[in-house]
Amino acid sequence: MRAVAPLLWLVAGHVLTVRTPVGRKAAAEIRAHGGPLLRVRSADLAAAGVERVTDRMAGVRGGRPLLDGGRVLDVANVVWCTGFRQDFGWIDIPVFRADGWPEESCGIVAASPGLYFAGLSFQRAFSSMLVGGAGRDARIVARHIAARECSTARRTGTAGQRTRAVTAA
Repeated sequence: MRAVAPLLWLVAGHVLTVRTPVGRKAAAEIRAHGGPLLRVRSADLAAAGVERVTDRMAGVRGGRPLLDGGRVLDVANVVWCTGFRQDFGWIDIPVFRADGWPEESCGIVAASPGLYFAGLSFQRAFSSMLVGGAGRDARIVARHIAARECSTARRTGTAGQRTRAVTAA
């Protein structure tokens, strides 16, 4: 298995991608029938400063997420990366293709600035939904958010202020 694992990882991360014909064919199959799931420990999220929010999102108020309990989250970005199945039913923004999947590139939704996805089945490659591959996709999203925040901070004069991360349960 030691000799086979690096080969399988190479295939999962570099051959089965949305850029290759065999990868695009595999993506359609995996998105239709599912694949392995990720697990992130709550303690790791808390240590990183992520606030766990258990209330469901009920709407939007002033451009910010509004929770069932009436709390408005002061966030600039939404990253969809939770759950045991791909369910986008709560997103009422026209950002989906005919097959029901978000129109995104590496997790970045150009049609809705501030909306991002991470951990989608076959987001960039087969490895996107695996622990070892999700990090690469999340890094792309994080860099885009950081660049966007820096650009906004320069325009508004709020450079140096820290943003909070919030996850939905």
